[in-house]
Amino acid sequence: MDRNDKNYKRTLIGKRIAKELKDGDWCNLGIGLPTEVANHIPEGTSVFFQTENGMMGVGPAPAQGEEDKDLINAGGGFITAIPGACYFDSCISFGIIRGGHLDMTVLGGLQVDEQGNLANWMIPGKMVPGMGGAMDLVTGAKKVVVAMEHTDKHGNAKLLKNCCLPLTAKEKVNLIVTDMAVIEIKDKRMHLIEIAEGLTVDDVIKATEPELVLPKEIKYFSI
Repeated sequence: MDRNDKNYKRTLIGKRIAKELKDGDWCNLGIGLPTEVANHIPEGTSVFFQTENGMMGVGPAPAQGEEDKDLINAGGGFITAIPGACYFDSCISFGIIRGGHLDMTVLGGLQVDEQGNLANWMIPGKMVPGMGGAMDLVTGAKKVVVAMEHTDKHGNAKLLKNCCLPLTAKEKVNLIVTDMAVIEIKDKRMHLIEIAEGLTVDDVIKATEPELVLPKEIKYFSI
């Protein structure tokens, strides 16, 4: 097991977030890392994934060579459709999002702070891909989960006391799942829920800027 391997981190995070889903949930998956969640739905659980470019009923990623050029997500990646999937225009898609019909949304993050603020769309001085539907999703979904690596490529914390990048939304994040920990935001504090197998509480504390509220009993998650 190589903890620095990108595929390992992606699988670890995606599999843990999938455990947050309940049977019958409607959930939007953001581009990139969040799409991994669709590959780890627990057996016997039926979940309807939405992609904001106009589809409800996204399935796991297709096998290599079995891609359908007409089935893509909002980031342009190939997807599959589960039985009963449906297609619609942007008006219906964002009506679902803004109307509060999504049980959960999973987004990537550049920074999250202890107030539950999220920055995930812009780094000043660099090319800006645009906010996309993130602002609508974090406002409209009943539960907001952020999927991200715990630190940047230089080892700097991405979980902060205060975000310093432009915000996507204020005080909307409920849960953060990283390659190191599962952290819940309650009462403007970060509560440590679980630690990735092979790490210690001190490892997580050193990689996190705000003070963490520690549980009475440490739980672990793994692939």
